[in-house]
Amino acid sequence: MPTGILRTGLCIVLLAASWPLAAAQKQLLWGDTHVHTSYSADAYLQGNFTGGPDTAYRYALGEPVIHPYHRARVQIETPLDFLVISDHAQFLGGIRALHTNRVYTKDLNLWDRLVVWFARQMFRFALRDGYGRDMFDSAGPQAGDPRQRAAELYADGQPSIPGQDSITAVAWEEVTRLADAFNTPGEFTALIGWEWTSVPGGANLHRVVVTDGDAQSAATYLPYSRADSPYPEDLWRWLADTAGRTGDDFVAIPHNSNISKGYMFPLETLRGAAFDADYLRLRAHWEPVVEVTQIKGDSETHPNLSPADPFADFERYTRYIQAQPTPYRPQVADFVRPALMRGLAIGRDLGVNPYRFGLIGSTDSHTGLASVEEDNFHGKMAPDSIPENKPAGIVEEDGISGWETSASGLAAVWAEDNTREAIVAALRRREVYATTGPRIAVRLEAGWAAPPGENTGAREYKVPMGGTLPAAVEPGAVPALRVSAMRDPGGANLDRIQVIKGWLDETGATREAVFDVAWSRPREVNAAGEPLPLADTVDPATATYDESAGSPALRAHWRDPQFDPTRPAFYYVRVLQIHTPRHSRYDGVALDIAEGGDTRWPASLQERAYTSPVWYSP
Repeated sequence: MPTGILRTGLCIVLLAASWPLAAAQKQLLWGDTHVHTSYSADAYLQGNFTGGPDTAYRYALGEPVIHPYHRARVQIETPLDFLVISDHAQFLGGIRALHTNRVYTKDLNLWDRLVVWFARQMFRFALRDGYGRDMFDSAGPQAGDPRQRAAELYADGQPSIPGQDSITAVAWEEVTRLADAFNTPGEFTALIGWEWTSVPGGANLHRVVVTDGDAQSAATYLPYSRADSPYPEDLWRWLADTAGRTGDDFVAIPHNSNISKGYMFPLETLRGAAFDADYLRLRAHWEPVVEVTQIKGDSETHPNLSPADPFADFERYTRYIQAQPTPYRPQVADFVRPALMRGLAIGRDLGVNPYRFGLIGSTDSHTGLASVEEDNFHGKMAPDSIPENKPAGIVEEDGISGWETSASGLAAVWAEDNTREAIVAALRRREVYATTGPRIAVRLEAGWAAPPGENTGAREYKVPMGGTLPAAVEPGAVPALRVSAMRDPGGANLDRIQVIKGWLDETGATREAVFDVAWSRPREVNAAGEPLPLADTVDPATATYDESAGSPALRAHWRDPQFDPTRPAFYYVRVLQIHTPRHSRYDGVALDIAEGGDTRWPASLQERAYTSPVWYSP
């Protein structure tokens, strides 16, 4: 039996022992909802010529595959339970088709044939001579005002090559057919999906779209792209129409809000209009989850926005997706925790909370390889897989180093079974969570209990992560959480469990607090009884750590010590691992870069898990 299956089975057995009823009802599945293959234009331009959907599925299943860039054999350490190939809808298969002469021009007029011929020669020479990345960078989105740029793109249309619709149709048939071929209900789920890639003025508004439908159903439509519209509400309306016509369910998953220039979780629409009930309901329905962590950094929060949180400064990424670099400026609408708080205020004022979402992680890999292990990380783009290629940002002005990226993340799903329908249903009810890579098993349930210090009253933990607390069972009851966390069987021990609370105070202002509710022992605490930081045991010279530090499992029963029944609130759990070596340090050791020789990236990090919240509404 493969090691990965043994590890996953051990994790489930251990968690079931501490939570038998919950574990018996649902199974914990691990997957990646965000993998790009050679069918994505940017992946192909940057060296992924052979990492197609078949490679992606085989790698996820634990088979050895050939890396699309350096051509060595690579293999995931622990297989996945599900995968979504999410190639960009715009130019789907286009660059690949031009380069391999798979563009069929017999139905094109003479001028369009000449355009295709010229484009084919241009891409062939560029890719032959190694200028694909330069072409991608120079053709990237233009910096500017996102609203103005979106309006221009919507009015003027977006560039395409003649015959692109035919290319897209052929590519879409291929990727959906392969998804059906690799889908094995109960064993491995291959979900059909794509990425809607709107980035007006360099503001990342990307969404991954996932469906529970099959290839036969997908044949009735082409994936909606930014060429159709740069506005997210237009995507949602298309999803509503397509779902009604096909009977399939869809979810749209925003990602990299951290580089959205303040437009991912705004207070008005991208068109500059005030929110109305239709807009709010559309967003709340079609976007039940958000990707909080991935290769392009962590989007939970930022030190400027959560100054009292000592763990807020984690895997920051400061590069906008645009041709001209501009300074990075974090804003409230760029991060998940502030957005959750903003949603409470919008729900109070307008009756619908559009930011009532669950949390997942995924990679955004463009190699076709869903790699998240720090010591087995294959980078975002194909050339990033070679350690010697990664320091480019050090020697080139404005160059992006492969070490700026994160070996992250994974989507954890508590599902009825391992099928398309069950996984999409779990995403829709938000019974999901994110990790930055390790398979930390986390269970969260909420209910009502007597106030802290009192032992009487009900203790009913029936609301899973992603749910809403019902009316209190008795006067004076407070929200209570029961949390269980188990280390990755093949990974490091745990440092602590934290509860993050957000609420509206008596003035209507948003507030947040972080509570340490369980931690590894023995441990020193401060005067308030809070755990002091755990020592970082990573040795940068060897990229090793003390495996005995921390605890393999942590549990907590927590009651809100500052609950006000008149104020809306949410609660989610953050589980921190002990310090372990970062992928940049593994590379540094291999490259014989001395400790301290490169201070731009830390030698260690504290991997983590983020659960979906539980909400309370007065």
